[in-house]
Amino acid sequence: MSLPHAILTALLEKPSSGLELTRRFDRSIGYFWSATHQQIYRELGRLEGEGLIRALPAEQPARGQKKSYEVLPAGRAELARWTAASQDPKPQRDVLLLRLRAAAVVGTEGIEADLRRHLALHQKQLAEYREIEERDFGAGKDSVQDRLQYFVLRAGIDLETFWIHWLIQALEEFGTLPAREGQPGSG
Repeated sequence: MSLPHAILTALLEKPSSGLELTRRFDRSIGYFWSATHQQIYRELGRLEGEGLIRALPAEQPARGQKKSYEVLPAGRAELARWTAASQDPKPQRDVLLLRLRAAAVVGTEGIEADLRRHLALHQKQLAEYREIEERDFGAGKDSVQDRLQYFVLRAGIDLETFWIHWLIQALEEFGTLPAREGQPGSG
């Protein structure tokens, strides 16, 4: 149930239209909570229907004009309630880990190439996070909002660093595996 809370957070940071929210999800929130354009618009309608947000009055009535939304007091209260509640961590679900487990019984065809592809993707993501860190979190960024947003970015940096180290180790281990009878390529 976190998408509505992600949208409330984004709208409290800055009232936005659905399109602007989609772009902001692509550039920031989407790094740790992704949503499609359709999901965002559907949730905006639901939040508005529940009285948690409202469309801002248009400066000039115009057909087809995009609506911008702001959070109402009930929306702020819901976000504060949700933020204060405890929540257990979710179990790790990663298709690459499952594929490695399956490769142990059906063969490793294609796995090494995909490990290398994942390594490149995580290196690219880490470089992007480092760029955001350098651009947006320099000296003088000491407000509570800045510090908490940086802490979230730090989690992304640390996770990407973990995956890079883990993938390098996995590739090293993969390179030492003997060919097994019955596996593709052992023949």
